[in-house]
Amino acid sequence: MTEYGRGSGSEPWHPEDPLYGDQGWGGREAAHGQGQYEGQQQPYAQDPYAQQGYQQDPYAQQPQHQHDPYVQQYQQPYGAPQDPYAQQQPQYDGGWDTGQQAAMPYGAQQSPYGNNPGYGEQGDYYGTPEAYPPPQPPGHREEPAQQQSPDWDPEVPQEETHPFFTGVDAPADARGSRDDDEYDDDPRESRRGGGERRGKGKKKSRNGCACLGVAAVLVGGLGGVGYFGYSYYQGQFGEAPDYAGSGTGTVEVEIPEGALGNEIANILKKAGVVKSVDAFVSAQNGNPKGGSLQAGSYLLKKEMSADSAIELMLNPKSQNGLMVRPGQRNDTVYSDIDKRLGLKDGTTAGVAKTNAGSLGLPDWADDDPVIKDPLEGFLYPATYAVAKGTKPEAVLKKMVGRASAEYEKLDLEATARKHDLDGPWQVLTVASLVQAEGKTHDDFRKMSEVVYNRLKPSNTETNQLLQFDSTFNYLKKQSKIDISVSEIHKNKDPYNTYTQRGLTPGPISNPGTDALAAALNPTADGWIYFVATDGQHKTEFAKTYDEFLKLKEKFDALE
Repeated sequence: MTEYGRGSGSEPWHPEDPLYGDQGWGGREAAHGQGQYEGQQQPYAQDPYAQQGYQQDPYAQQPQHQHDPYVQQYQQPYGAPQDPYAQQQPQYDGGWDTGQQAAMPYGAQQSPYGNNPGYGEQGDYYGTPEAYPPPQPPGHREEPAQQQSPDWDPEVPQEETHPFFTGVDAPADARGSRDDDEYDDDPRESRRGGGERRGKGKKKSRNGCACLGVAAVLVGGLGGVGYFGYSYYQGQFGEAPDYAGSGTGTVEVEIPEGALGNEIANILKKAGVVKSVDAFVSAQNGNPKGGSLQAGSYLLKKEMSADSAIELMLNPKSQNGLMVRPGQRNDTVYSDIDKRLGLKDGTTAGVAKTNAGSLGLPDWADDDPVIKDPLEGFLYPATYAVAKGTKPEAVLKKMVGRASAEYEKLDLEATARKHDLDGPWQVLTVASLVQAEGKTHDDFRKMSEVVYNRLKPSNTETNQLLQFDSTFNYLKKQSKIDISVSEIHKNKDPYNTYTQRGLTPGPISNPGTDALAAALNPTADGWIYFVATDGQHKTEFAKTYDEFLKLKEKFDALE
């Protein structure tokens, strides 16, 4: 027996030969897993050691037996080297032949083992794995036990043998099933195991683990995709996170000027009032009055629902800031600041008088000594956060800064040129008069025209006298409607428009947005007189003196 399990023969059978098995013998089709070159002369890789001293296969000259169904004309690969033991063993005389003498393409080369004792002049046919032995006839070779199943039927579809489908890592070798869990890297060992033997060996656990690993990865991937998909859906279409209820405790929150919905929401979220920005913005958009939220200081609660936060901020009781109302005079604002800061009455008024030049007034502000308060008209109507311990100067700077910023947005210079006024200062003064005398938006525009018409040099109805009660009340620090004519005409103060022509030296109140807009855009209907015919809320206008007298009769009838 040779080391490959055969009896005496010319050469052992190499497992990597594509004609391995019964492939090269005519008379039947190749078995499952065998090659496709039946009956063809095939070239093979060069044997690097078959160099010199080749002899022909002792079977090359045997007559071909036609009665043997497996015998065809066959070209033996690698020339026809003899078995190294051919001289010591009798040649096979089994009645089959290769049909012709095999070619010797490398007969002229020298074998590196030609002079090796024991081998004579014959080459070493086992030197490299590329050396392929010649085939043996089916009747004279011992088939490995695993080569072919005795029950194999070419007409029956063969069982799938790939390890991916069978779950077997490696086939058993020619010596039987392997007990170890490792692959044998020798390709000959796996070839001799046979195709039909696969699937019957010992199943390995690594494929199971790999499948479990793949399944885990797939499940994890699907879970991740599902999670992010759900998160995206919630972010795009789901409800925003929100607290429930009206909240607990108390927290003071300051909303700066110009803050929009997102900015307000971020401030409230950081303060712990609402749970998310989106929830607050959604609640604000859903509330009809949500867009009217103003800057200022608010007393709110922790962990409120967004709807509850909106409702509370719209309630004036929640506003913890100091509110300056349109038309409010500075003296009342100073008093409110003192009360909020717990200061002695008059403290803030003293700071305003002493530090007026350092509080941020614009360059066009007038500093005429006859002006009663240089900050009048510059404490802009809004709600300001005034916390305990704040300095009066800081509060005044904030108000003046807001006024300067708002006036910067208006084209006061152009309005002054249009109406022959001495700059923005006088336009601001007109707006303060309109704010003090008017009651509604329509009143403001008509009142603004009355002021401009009475200031004209061509005015022969009042001879540039404004004759506003509000100016006399300002200098008296009062708010009266019924003022005696004798009292008014005796007072010669620059702020008394009954005795002094033109505008007052400065503003008499802090005008709001509507009054400022009316000063820039008055009506053009010829109004020059007006009377509060109901004594408080209703104001009627006239273009002539006769019309004015009729309106005055209505007012006198109230007494």
